[in-house]
Amino acid sequence: MNHPLLLRFFPFLAWFPINSVILRGDVMAGITGALVLVPKAMAYAQLSGLPVYFGLYTAFIPAILGALWGSSRQLATGPVAIISLMTAAALAPLAVPFSEDYIGLALLLTLMVGIIQFSLGALKLGTIVNFISHPVILGFMNAAAIIIALSQLDLLLGIPKGRSDSFLQDIWEMATYLPQTHWPTLAMSVFALALMLGMKKVKVLSKPSVLIAVVITTLASYALGFAHKSSGTPEHIADPAARELVASYADAQQRIDATKAEVTAKAADLRALEKSHDARAAAELKYRIDLMNLEVAGLEKQNKERLQFIRKMNFARADAPEGQPATLYLEGAVPEGVKTDGNSWHIKKIEKGALNLTGGGDVVGNIPAGLPSFRIPTLSLDAFMQLFSAALIISLVAFMESISMAKALAAQTKQRLDPNQELIGQGIANMGGSFFQAYPATGSFTGSAINLQAGAQTGFAMVFNGLFVAATLLFLTPYLYHLPKATLGVIILLAVAGLVTPAAIRHAWKANKMDGAVALITFLATLLAAPHLDKGILIGAALALALFLYRTMKPRVAQLGRYADGTLRDVKVNPGLPTSEHVIAMRFDGQLYFANVSYFEDTVLEAVAAKPKAKYLLVVGDGINNLDATGEEVIKHLNERLRESGVTLVFSGLKKQVLDVMRNTGLFEEIGQQNIFANEDQALAAIYERLGEQARDDLFCAVKPALAANP
Repeated sequence: MNHPLLLRFFPFLAWFPINSVILRGDVMAGITGALVLVPKAMAYAQLSGLPVYFGLYTAFIPAILGALWGSSRQLATGPVAIISLMTAAALAPLAVPFSEDYIGLALLLTLMVGIIQFSLGALKLGTIVNFISHPVILGFMNAAAIIIALSQLDLLLGIPKGRSDSFLQDIWEMATYLPQTHWPTLAMSVFALALMLGMKKVKVLSKPSVLIAVVITTLASYALGFAHKSSGTPEHIADPAARELVASYADAQQRIDATKAEVTAKAADLRALEKSHDARAAAELKYRIDLMNLEVAGLEKQNKERLQFIRKMNFARADAPEGQPATLYLEGAVPEGVKTDGNSWHIKKIEKGALNLTGGGDVVGNIPAGLPSFRIPTLSLDAFMQLFSAALIISLVAFMESISMAKALAAQTKQRLDPNQELIGQGIANMGGSFFQAYPATGSFTGSAINLQAGAQTGFAMVFNGLFVAATLLFLTPYLYHLPKATLGVIILLAVAGLVTPAAIRHAWKANKMDGAVALITFLATLLAAPHLDKGILIGAALALALFLYRTMKPRVAQLGRYADGTLRDVKVNPGLPTSEHVIAMRFDGQLYFANVSYFEDTVLEAVAAKPKAKYLLVVGDGINNLDATGEEVIKHLNERLRESGVTLVFSGLKKQVLDVMRNTGLFEEIGQQNIFANEDQALAAIYERLGEQARDDLFCAVKPALAANP
């Protein structure tokens, strides 16, 4: 038997001893899951703004580490759609997607997410995710799914996509490029979609449908010559106006990159000056940084306007081998006698003064063969501060996705689940992955479901899954060159289709209109705030917390009358119940704390004012489950005030934790043990005994329980 301390640090030792039957099942589950995961991992990396092979890196090391140090034996750790989109949302405002700076920030973000998750798990704070309520997650998931689907339009249609601080504005701008739809790309998208949907209906082909579609569309892309790529410089453009426009864009972009690098360097100098308390020099440097940021903003605005024109320009290219520079003519302006290659070309990207040209559909292209190299994330205080809020939100959302799937698996396998150990496992997976070029990973719904269905019984399934991904990186990457990105877009589209659940929002509305409103507002806030998805979830969480406080500020306070069966019931729900002019009976449902104790006091005083002859106030306290210092103080003053008015305060049914507070503060003695009873029947019996003859005909006391009455 393994020592508990060893299991604490190496939870995977609990899998041993393992027999050959279980191991064989884990191997088959791992390979089955990897066959589905490989194409999805590349698709999700594309969604995150990283080269596609980063998805494979994320499906390698994090998958193995998450299985070894997690709690669930079937949970599959790897890239997922929601976290990929949140990664892109966090990084896109700080660097250009696919650039080296962007990759560096992605690795730092992964490390931060891992550290946050590991720390929460080590400190046993797994319950912190409960602060993000189900309606918030519901609204967020639905909005994120729509954002993910819309973000694939450029890949599905072969049109340009803008990048700004407003996702909806980018989508609106993309709509203006619809007339430029690349018909072969659209045809490939429809073909891939039909393949996957068709195979889903065939039981034998259902599981490997994504892999089969990838193989078929890759072969079709190769056979049809789907991709055409070339390069050039602004000087190769024959039209003077177009050449000047492209050259101006390239020059401005180089100035933007250089100025941003200078701003980063000066920001470090500014921090050093602030630490040395040289206020004058710091103010001057801050002024210069602000000027440079204004210059960058101006250049970016100009380039955005230039890019709108550049994207609408189509070129005919002089006949020359693809990949080699050749003269570019605007379509319709090719001189007589000039032979072209017959393709319509447009500028895909302008990078460091060079033009990346495409004349066909977009394909994955070259994927570096080999395993990810060890790389320490670049630590920067500026980047850390800018990424912290996003890292915290990603950590919590990722864990919520993981733990919800892990709980569903545990319910079927009857396995014991430790949320804090799962947090530690996810943290180690992301921390370890950050040193091997992975972006944030989490538990995958699809991969976990495949593990369960394929018969995985230990985390070895994900170990073998990761090893299969490693084999893909080592030996299969050359065969992925012609994989159409349109196919990856379709994979993402189908993956997130199940996340759009309007019926679940309607259900939340029926259950509680406030919760339904939280889900709807979170949904709208996430859509409007995109690409800053963290703002949407923060708004939803803040609203849910505010509504919770609002509900507890005015809990239910019921004035009680005597029902036919002898019990005390709410007179508002049961009009006409007998009450007493001598005794006021009230029930308080909720904790008595600083936010609602004044409401309790006001309600009591109103009830006393409405019955001036009353001598006793009975508070039925079965529903009071907590009493804080403010509540204790108010009850103390209320007791004194009522006593001065000739009214005795009586309690019944108080819980132990409430009585403990009263005893510790002396309130118990002030109210008097004779005025605190185990239940309302004992309290009323004592009260009417004290009242004697003056309450002999009181209906509140006189009505006897009717045994045949309906409760």
